[in-house]
Amino acid sequence: MIFETVVVAIWAMLPAYIPNNVAVLAGGGRPIDGGRTLGDGARLLGDGKTWRGTAFGTAAGVAVALALNRLHPFVSDVVFADPFPLLAALSLAFGAMVGDILASFLKRRTGRQRGAAFPGVDQLDFVVVSLLLTAIVATEWFLDTFTLPVLVAVVVLTPLLHVSTNAIAYAFGLKDEPW
Repeated sequence: MIFETVVVAIWAMLPAYIPNNVAVLAGGGRPIDGGRTLGDGARLLGDGKTWRGTAFGTAAGVAVALALNRLHPFVSDVVFADPFPLLAALSLAFGAMVGDILASFLKRRTGRQRGAAFPGVDQLDFVVVSLLLTAIVATEWFLDTFTLPVLVAVVVLTPLLHVSTNAIAYAFGLKDEPW
């Protein structure tokens, strides 16, 4: 039962796990905030949140969901989750990007610089927003897929996966900090 729960959790969250990694690789270009600052003088979001990174990250998450849908008939004996409806794929991927953007906004408001650690927020920002958005726009699929055990697995596994993938990206020179 635990194995199946973990498999469903990772499978269902892959469209949300992928976008921020792709945004790091495809980012650059025009910042979403256009260089604007608030009254405190700090940038609204910073140079790390770009339109290109957001678009490519979202597209990659949707592409992963569509690829998983193609694989579903071959792995349905192991992965007990329904295929991704398009709205679920889009909301998971875009929600992950929005969650990361909101975390950047919070970092600026709390005086943290780009790349500074923000424990807890860094690991779960994208999860919370992607799940909330998916619950709103693909409610039936969300409720069928994200049972309480699957949600617990997501909350436990995501920080572990986040720290691991960031350490790997740092080791390969893709990130400036290992968190």
